[in-house]
Amino acid sequence: MFEIRPEEPQDQDAVHLLNLAAFENGPEAGLVDALRSSCMEYLAFVAVEDGAVVGHILFTPVTVDGSDATGMGLAPMAVLPSHQRKGIGSRLVRHGLDHLRLSGCPFVIVLGHPEFYPRFGFESASTYRLVSQWEGVPDAAFMVAVLDPGTLPEKGGTARYRDEFDDAM
Repeated sequence: MFEIRPEEPQDQDAVHLLNLAAFENGPEAGLVDALRSSCMEYLAFVAVEDGAVVGHILFTPVTVDGSDATGMGLAPMAVLPSHQRKGIGSRLVRHGLDHLRLSGCPFVIVLGHPEFYPRFGFESASTYRLVSQWEGVPDAAFMVAVLDPGTLPEKGGTARYRDEFDDAM
């Protein structure tokens, strides 16, 4: 069995290795390290089993151009390949969304698998006239979970992640 708790400083090396493994040495591990050191609003949780970090989820601020709307972006979320398909990712997403809802976060944006995220209340961001800052992002993969209706601008806008994400895209 595993537990979910906030990421702690002693988890950093394990989280780095986890992201390297989950994303096959992609840029996500470096992105997490960069965000951890530069973002005051960095929010992360880990899944721990038998003292080992087996899952990680990260949330950082997202803004919508032309408005005061600020929510959070879910990225990245990783589970060790040996522990995938055991519900760890789902529990991390639910835990993170519950925490954000209770803290008053108005919305969460994700660029992810359209078969996975809708079960947590994510829907196409285009429904709210939101578009990604990056060209070529498929509509089905760019989603939003609205936690506080009425906070998104009616006219929509471009959702912007922190600049650190540009290097990873």
